[in-house]
Amino acid sequence: MRMFRLLAVVGVLAISTLLGAPRHVQAQLDETAAWASHLSNTYRVLPNVTYHIANNRENKIDLYLPRDADGPTPVLMYIHGGGWRAGSKEGNILRLLPWLEKGWAVVNVQYRLANVSLAPAAVEDCLCALRWVIRNAEDYNIDQSRIVVTGNSAGGHLALTTGMIPASAGLDRECPGPEDLSVAAVINWYGITDVGDLLHGPNMKTYAVTWMGSMTDRFEIAERVSPLTYVRAGLPPILTIHGDADPVVPHQHATRLHGALAGVGVSSELHVVPGGGHGGFNRDETVSIFETIDRFLEKHGLGTGISATTNGGGQ
Repeated sequence: MRMFRLLAVVGVLAISTLLGAPRHVQAQLDETAAWASHLSNTYRVLPNVTYHIANNRENKIDLYLPRDADGPTPVLMYIHGGGWRAGSKEGNILRLLPWLEKGWAVVNVQYRLANVSLAPAAVEDCLCALRWVIRNAEDYNIDQSRIVVTGNSAGGHLALTTGMIPASAGLDRECPGPEDLSVAAVINWYGITDVGDLLHGPNMKTYAVTWMGSMTDRFEIAERVSPLTYVRAGLPPILTIHGDADPVVPHQHATRLHGALAGVGVSSELHVVPGGGHGGFNRDETVSIFETIDRFLEKHGLGTGISATTNGGGQ
């Protein structure tokens, strides 16, 4: 299975530094090196493309684009985590590997952190990134009808808001345009769904308090940027992945969202990792998650990406 190879990439490359590696390890190294070389030849990378300027700061994305595709490719829009106050797109490149092997285009998004601008800036930025992708889809051979947005933790929250917030919320006013900011699906990795729940009480988290700062209307803003606020019929399908022992984002954030979506007829799936914490899932858990992702994509007509292993070679 391809996922096993992806999970082994980092470990196998580390073994390459050892002298006298066993023959079976060398064979795996050769296979991994061949795959990595093929991948680099089938993608072009456009780093640090500016999609929006806010607070006199350029927000940037990295583009990973399949070469020689027969037609427009599906695109994954990835948003990193870090409690809205830390993290970077560069620090999450390895999370893109499964999608590159699928042959998808990938847009890796940077946004304003709390030390640059408090809420709702990060939400606004990600909506602007989506508008940029839609507006420039033809130039980069992207199929704008197959945009999937994903992220982990705070990035999961931002993936949800990017896929759920309607134009009427007014959170895209920093980058106005006629485009319909819609996506084909959302894959939420243990994202926050009720920001206000984290500002006080038993679930209070310092990262959420930091993102809101001392604004007197912080609870109103928290509601405005909470995915639960925007649950309604007609949303794209949403897959949520969450460990039921997560100490950072309460598991109930996932169950509440799943229940609310199902209640209005939105296609919602919840993949629970028993005993799972805030990410850091083991090999078997990760393989199971990606099997769920593949079924989810196939179910919604999104599993037919151009394979990077068949772009100019056999699968």
